[in-house]
Amino acid sequence: MPTMAPMIAVEATIARLQTARELLLAPFGLDESSLLKALKVITEHRVDDADLYFQYTRSEGWSLEEGIVKSGSFGIDQGVGVRAIAGEKTAFAYSDDISEAALLDAARTVRTIASAGQSRRVKVGGHTIAPSRTLYGGFDPIASLDSAAKVALLEDVEKRARAKDPRIVQVMAGLGCEYDVVLIARADGTLAADVRPLIRLSLTVIAEQAGRREVGSSGGGGRHDLSYFTPAITQGYVDQAVHAALVNLEARPAPAGEMTVVLGNGWPGILLHEAVGHGLEGDFNRKGSSVFSGRIGQRVAAKGVTVLDDGTLPDRRGSLNIDDEGQPTQRTVLIEDGILRGYMQDATNARLMKTAPTGNGRRESYAHLPMPRMTNTYMLAGDRDPKEIVASIDRGLYAVNFGGGQVDITSGKFVFSASEAYWVEKGQIQYPVKGATLIGNGPDAMTRVSMIGNDLALDSGVGTCGKEGQSVPVGVGQPTLRIDGLTVGGTA
Repeated sequence: MPTMAPMIAVEATIARLQTARELLLAPFGLDESSLLKALKVITEHRVDDADLYFQYTRSEGWSLEEGIVKSGSFGIDQGVGVRAIAGEKTAFAYSDDISEAALLDAARTVRTIASAGQSRRVKVGGHTIAPSRTLYGGFDPIASLDSAAKVALLEDVEKRARAKDPRIVQVMAGLGCEYDVVLIARADGTLAADVRPLIRLSLTVIAEQAGRREVGSSGGGGRHDLSYFTPAITQGYVDQAVHAALVNLEARPAPAGEMTVVLGNGWPGILLHEAVGHGLEGDFNRKGSSVFSGRIGQRVAAKGVTVLDDGTLPDRRGSLNIDDEGQPTQRTVLIEDGILRGYMQDATNARLMKTAPTGNGRRESYAHLPMPRMTNTYMLAGDRDPKEIVASIDRGLYAVNFGGGQVDITSGKFVFSASEAYWVEKGQIQYPVKGATLIGNGPDAMTRVSMIGNDLALDSGVGTCGKEGQSVPVGVGQPTLRIDGLTVGGTA
C-alpha cells in the first residue's frame, strides 16, 4: 500500500538549495542577484511567466552479459534552460554553458516573444524559498558502492539466475545510477531546488528447451542508494525473470475475440497509465484533444474505480520533492468512484484553464520544456479476493504481466501486449498463452471494470514514460481487476 508523504520540511529545503548553489551557481560566479538580473531582462517585455532551470546530472551505468562486463559508462551533463510565456506562446532557449553572459543572452532571446498589450507584465522582486517535501535523501547513489562492488552485484544476480534452472542459457543484467540536482528561479520570486537520487537494476534471462527460446525480464529500483539491492530484493528479481521465461516455454498460442480479462496487480497498471492517465494531462484537455475534455463531474468509469496521481510517495521512482517548475508535488484525485474529478496540471496549463497547478510540471532535462506529466499513477484497492476474481472467469484471459503498449490520446484507443498470461475456463487456469494483445478504448474499458481486488501493489520501480520525445521516470500500480468484454488479439 502507498505510504503517506512526510510533511514539508524547511531545513531540508534550505539544505537542498545550498547544494544547488554550490554545484550550479558558485563555480560559475553566479548568485541570486545574477538570476534576478536575467529574469528582469525577460520581463522588460510583457509576459505572463518566466523561469530559469539549472541542472547538474551525474550518471553511471554498467551492463553484464555472459559473465563479462559488456559496457560501463559515466557522464556529467549540466546546463540552464530559460523560458518566457505570453498567453499561449512560449519561447525557450538553453545552454550547456552556465555563465552570466550565456544566461543574459538566453534571456534576451526569449523575451522577444512578447508584444505590447497581449499579456500582463510580471514584476520581479526578491526571492522567496519555495516549500518542498522530503521524500528521499539528498545523497549521491553512485558513491554508495565502488565499481568492483557494482560489478560483483551484477555477477551475483547472473550466477543465481543461471543456478535457478538448467534451461537458463543466457543472462543479461544492468545497473544504472543517477545523481540529479536542479535549481529553479521563477519570475514571481520563487526559488526552489531538489537533489534527486535514482537507481535501477534490470535483469533479462533467456530459457531454452527443445529448440524453443523464450525471454523473461524483471528489475526495480527507486530513489535509494545501492544498499537497497539486498540479496532478498535481487532474489525476487531473479525468481520473477526466470519464472516468466519458463512459463513462456510452455505457452500456447493465445485465443482471440471478445472476452473477460483479469489483469494482475502492480505493473499491469501500465495499462491504466497509458489508456487513462495520459488523457487526464492538462494540456490535452485544455486543447480539447482528450476524450476526457470537458467531462469534470461526469461518470467516466465504473463505480469503485478511484484513480490517483501521487508524486508524494517516499522513495518511489516517480516521486519528486518539487516538480520541474518548483511546485511541491501533490496527491491528486483524478477519478473518484468512477466520477472524473480533475486533471494533472503544470503552471502554464493551470493558468490558461484558470485552475491551480498540481505539481505535475515535468521535463526530461534543462534542454526541454516542462509539460503536464504523470508521477505515480494508480488505482485504489477494492474489497474482492484476487483468487475469487480469477475464479469468476468462465472463459477468458488472466494477464499477469505486460510488455509494451501505446495509446491514441484523442480517441482513447490502446493496444497492449501481455508478456505473461493464462487461459482460464470455468474458474480454473488451464495453460499459459503467448501472443495475447489487449485492444480497446481507455474510457470504455474503465466502464467495464466489474471486480476490484483488495491487493493494490505498485510496480517495482522500472517505469519510464515517453511524451513528445521526452522521457521521465514514473510509477504505476493497481489491484487485480476484472474487465468484461475486452477484445483480445491472439495467435490461435
